Amino acid sequence: MKKIGNYRWIICGLLFFATTINYLDRAVISLVKEYLDTEFTWTNSDYANITIAFQAAYAFAMIFAGRLIDWLGTKTGYAIALVSWSVAAMSHFFIKTNLGFIFARIGLGVTESGNFPAAIKTVSEWFPKKERSFATGIFNAGTNVGAIIAPLSVPFIAAEFGWRLTFLIIGAFGFIWLIFWYLFYDTPKRQKRLSKEEFDYIHSDLDEVADREKETLKDTKTNWFQLLKFKQTWAFALGKFLTDGVWWFYLFWLPDFLNKQYGLTKTDLAMPTALVFIIATVGSVYGGWLPLNFITKGMAVFKARKTALLIYAACALPVIISQYLGGFNMWLAVLMIGFAASAHQAWSANLFTTVSDMFPKVTVGSVTGIGGMAGGVGGMLVSFAAGKLFDHYQGIGHIQTGYYIVFMYCGLAYLLAWTLMHFLVPRMQRVVLD
Repeated sequence: MKKIGNYRWIICGLLFFATTINYLDRAVISLVKEYLDTEFTWTNSDYANITIAFQAAYAFAMIFAGRLIDWLGTKTGYAIALVSWSVAAMSHFFIKTNLGFIFARIGLGVTESGNFPAAIKTVSEWFPKKERSFATGIFNAGTNVGAIIAPLSVPFIAAEFGWRLTFLIIGAFGFIWLIFWYLFYDTPKRQKRLSKEEFDYIHSDLDEVADREKETLKDTKTNWFQLLKFKQTWAFALGKFLTDGVWWFYLFWLPDFLNKQYGLTKTDLAMPTALVFIIATVGSVYGGWLPLNFITKGMAVFKARKTALLIYAACALPVIISQYLGGFNMWLAVLMIGFAASAHQAWSANLFTTVSDMFPKVTVGSVTGIGGMAGGVGGMLVSFAAGKLFDHYQGIGHIQTGYYIVFMYCGLAYLLAWTLMHFLVPRMQRVVLD
């Protein structure tokens, strides 16, 4: 029997590095916050407003980014997105006012919105259903690697060269990725390096045969309003709305939490912050592998996906007691938050994959964009509430009350999301377009 081939995993690698750069660019601000607090005299609410500006732009642009990726295609769309957000990240070098920072974060939010619609659409084009959650888990691990590289590099670059050059240096990485994207990427039907056996394997899902036959026709006729009439769209959007804010919280507020709770500053933040996202990387990859294992053993795709999501939702619960454990030892809190972040990444890898499970490939970018917009709105609400809570509440003993309330939400959000999704789409039926 002739080997299938593994070129699709090279494509997955490109998605992984793009996602790493995406998160590295957005994480810089949390690690130079101490410099910015001093230079711009920020309060917690001021910083929350800056993060909300990013999230609002990200959320608003997501819905258009998904549609744009469906229209332009993955090769051109992804390249434009990455170049745009790299330029936006580098533009922080020139900012001299609070208002300027808000505009810079808006620009970064708008341009970074293209990453996930493009990546999820690419996975739907390059992988059969049973491998999609695993492939998504691998590229989604780039969010953790970006968040790991950031605390291990940004504080030291900022200490040596200043916060402005930090944005400039980190933002330039995207242009290196662009070279490899154009060298190695094309859609399966145009990729000359792809064997016939691997092409046939990628397109082996029987329920997607009809979708491929109608691909060109549907691409120009499907619109957002058609997609909004399906329960499947709302299930995905609700899942993103309720849980994306948790990840935003870990990304933007973890260094501040470690500073307020344990007095860590600047380069002291590097190891504990990195450890949280190192643990989260395991969750991203394992989270994609578990449903693949279920499916290989004969479980229906929808049941494997929902079972995995329920397991990961339960794994997020212990973060509620992370501050209590941290009263005995800071590293216990770090490990618990890392475990919760790992549960989020496992949840996220499978939640993204439900889009290609339930929708034709030509709509994957658009649906992902709708869900991304909902997730961005959820993230804005969490950031707004966090800023208000942290300015209002003072610590009681070793417990920062505002953080305790937010960690409570972080633990419960996934079970709430799973329950609502279950009632909307109990069997995750596939959408048939008119």
